[in-house]
Amino acid sequence: MTTLPAISNTPSLMTASLVALADEAAALAENARAVATKRAYQSDWTHFENWCSGVGLAALPAAPTTIGLYVAAHRDVLALATIGRRVSAIAVAHRLAEHPCDTCHPAIQDVLAGLRRAVGTRQRQAAPLTVPLVRQALVGCGSRLLDVRDRALILVALAGALRRSEVVALDVADITHVPGGLRVLLRRSKGDQDGAGELVQIGITGTKTCPVAAYAAWIARSGIIAGPAFRSVTRHGRIGAALTARHVSEVIKKRLGAAGHDATRYSAHSCRAGFATMAAQAGVEERIIARQTRHRSTAVLRGYIREGELFHLNLASQIGL
Repeated sequence: MTTLPAISNTPSLMTASLVALADEAAALAENARAVATKRAYQSDWTHFENWCSGVGLAALPAAPTTIGLYVAAHRDVLALATIGRRVSAIAVAHRLAEHPCDTCHPAIQDVLAGLRRAVGTRQRQAAPLTVPLVRQALVGCGSRLLDVRDRALILVALAGALRRSEVVALDVADITHVPGGLRVLLRRSKGDQDGAGELVQIGITGTKTCPVAAYAAWIARSGIIAGPAFRSVTRHGRIGAALTARHVSEVIKKRLGAAGHDATRYSAHSCRAGFATMAAQAGVEERIIARQTRHRSTAVLRGYIREGELFHLNLASQIGL
């Protein structure tokens, strides 16, 4: 039987090439997941590992019953989506350590199914940021540089139906002024992990809440000509580094809270939800809404559309009540 030659431990061109190739493969594997996903998975794994240590169970490798017990132990403190992600993180950790982890095992899946049946699958979603709400929120925006930035950030995020990660990743070079408004290139997003790039249009409205005018005002006042489009601003008007995803939610919560609304109901996702909801209310076709929001799941998008159309026709009145 022919056997493959063993790789010598002595330095050679071949072994050096293999080492370099292994390093390149490791680097590519490291890029397989978005930074935010890897950060969340690391946090999830740490939580699972600490829990296992506290109850005297092995975390790696973990028995399917251990993962099922972990799910049951956190049924009242974690959202279903968070629990699902943590099970995925546990599976990834096992795979990286070359340990088997069958997440389809009944000890895991039956517990998850029972949990879904017990609490329901409808998740708490951020309230949509509608145009009337935006107008109220922006009343408090004055002429300070911070106000100009917040106005532009909120309006661009809403008009573009942008995710918070997409807002903070925007580069000045990605936003081009065209006759109809702004041509926005999203180089990478949640729905485009391979970085093929997606184009979004933000049109001129000619109103007080025109996103194109707001963005132009921010760029003119800030003097930013290259690099991140949205950046931190001190109360003294000093421009700092690019914003983080957390900052986008903070801006929206701050402005709505100042306008007298319950800020806990809103987040950066409120912009996407608001766009889909308002577009549905305006009678925009689903396929056109989906093209702007870039939803991969029509089921998720239709949830917003149904909410937007909920009182479009007064059914109680239609049946004569």
